[in-house]
Amino acid sequence: MSSRDERPAAVGIDLGTTYSCVGVWQRNKVEIIANEQGNRTTPSYVSFTKTERLIGEAAKANLVRTPSNTVFDAKRLIGRKFSDETVQSDIRLWPFKVIAGSGDRPVIVVEYKGEEKRFVAEEISSMVLNKMREIVEAYLGTKVVNAVVTVPAYFNDSQRQATKDAGTIAGLNVMRIINEPTAAAIAYGFDKNVGSRGKKNILVFDLGGGTFDVSILTMEKGTFEVKATGGDTHLGGEDFDNRMVDYFVEQIKRKHKKDISTNHKALRSLRLHCEKAKRVLSANNVYEAVIEVDALYEGTDFASSISRACFEDLNMDLFRKCLMPVEDCLKTAKMNKSSIDEIVLVGGSTRIPKVQQLLQEFFNNKELSRDINPDEAVAYGAALQAAKLNGEGTRELTAITVVDATPLSLGINIKGDIMSIIVPRGTPIPAKEEKVFTTSRDDQTTVTIEVYEGERTRTCDNNLLGEFELSGIPPAPRGVPKINVCFEIDVDSILNVSAEDDCAGQSNGITITNEKGRLSEREIRKMVRDAEWYRSEDERYRKKIEARNTLENYAYRMRNTMRNERADTNLSYAEVRNIEDMIQHVLSWLLDHEEAEANEFEEKMNELRSVCRRIT
Repeated sequence: MSSRDERPAAVGIDLGTTYSCVGVWQRNKVEIIANEQGNRTTPSYVSFTKTERLIGEAAKANLVRTPSNTVFDAKRLIGRKFSDETVQSDIRLWPFKVIAGSGDRPVIVVEYKGEEKRFVAEEISSMVLNKMREIVEAYLGTKVVNAVVTVPAYFNDSQRQATKDAGTIAGLNVMRIINEPTAAAIAYGFDKNVGSRGKKNILVFDLGGGTFDVSILTMEKGTFEVKATGGDTHLGGEDFDNRMVDYFVEQIKRKHKKDISTNHKALRSLRLHCEKAKRVLSANNVYEAVIEVDALYEGTDFASSISRACFEDLNMDLFRKCLMPVEDCLKTAKMNKSSIDEIVLVGGSTRIPKVQQLLQEFFNNKELSRDINPDEAVAYGAALQAAKLNGEGTRELTAITVVDATPLSLGINIKGDIMSIIVPRGTPIPAKEEKVFTTSRDDQTTVTIEVYEGERTRTCDNNLLGEFELSGIPPAPRGVPKINVCFEIDVDSILNVSAEDDCAGQSNGITITNEKGRLSEREIRKMVRDAEWYRSEDERYRKKIEARNTLENYAYRMRNTMRNERADTNLSYAEVRNIEDMIQHVLSWLLDHEEAEANEFEEKMNELRSVCRRIT
């Protein structure tokens, strides 16, 4: 098959929480490649036995037999800290052991060939990626190296880098990390030729096994521009399964007087049956699912049923939670519901009827698009992007351009613990933005540049990404030096920050690498919401700092004026002494009243102005 072109094929891989999928551009179209069992998606499971390591279908089949040595949900660990509350919450549900490693990294502990083995999440994910590579290599008959790998849109930089590292461990050249909903939008737009007949606004609703994403994109003439992203990288089908598991655990307690909550083998068996029941209840015209588990616990068989209404009631708060990022995205994109031309469903969990109903009702009963396979759309789009980056494909494919956007505002700390935004949230990337700052003290020769992301007024309420010093600034009065700060974000969302003194030409900078411990999606979402909840408080604080800085700047300016122009003034000695005493009083008062309110600073300003009116 490779004879058509000497160029090695590039593949697109959807590395999912529960299932993964791989596609490749062949014969002017994308082929989604089936595994050895004939399934077009492969479980993201790795199991270790006394004799071998199993990946995919075989690993999931081995889960009930050796739950403590079968690893899944690595995507819920990748790029996170062990102390992360979401990790701690998940640990209670997993049958395998997770401990804290160096740097607070979560480490998975299993027994393999009679020995204890420890793996980080990147290693487990690399095993799944390698399995996907083997699947496509078996199909192509050639070696595969180049790949585009997808991640949730709300994955932070640490999680993105960890995913890229997993690809490297698997021996892949990860050409690009792209967002899952963006990949799905590319698949939908390419398949339907959307955008060739004018501009279209597409909302991608991507609810998978472990993550949830919402993205709004504008499509026009092959360009896919991301207008807003949102979601929850810790919400998906597994959470719906867990609600059912908890429901049946309580039922078993009542019926059989047995508590299986600490028996991992029984729980995994029950969870697998709950997953099957969820799939049954998601089918059309099916309103009840039966669960039968032989010898679930201590020889006790378990049989029960669950209605669709009961399943929906157990998960209604989670289903409704899915609408919150939709509202956030519309607000960020400055769009209303009627602005959305198409609503594209992606991810297996979008098959749940109640999820579809709530989403459709939210958009005033607008029809949802079910034209693309929700399980395969992300891998399909990733394969299109991989072919384009690899120099393959048709004219329509090579014309595809993806413009992503920053999920949070980026800026630096300025006097008063204020966030000075340089790159606003939603800015298309790659991006380059600059802003000029100055010193806050007389004869200041060094400034510290602290880089933050977030939406709050005060930097202490945002997330510190990194910091560096710019030294060698020539001594000068405060406010005189001009320091140019530049933020540059590349296509892989790597942020470079530099600062240069305009006068002396001194410069320094920092790359905000993915090891800097970026925010979790929960923290990001909380920042955006807090910005709304605390807007009045933020505005009050902003006014206070502005009033304080105005007073302080005026006082220093008046002091410099008095020093420079004393010989030329017509003021009497008593008047000069009175002005200088008042200036010193204000500067001393500022030191002792940092927490004063805006009106107090304004009152002092009026007092000082009235005294200094003769020299202004």
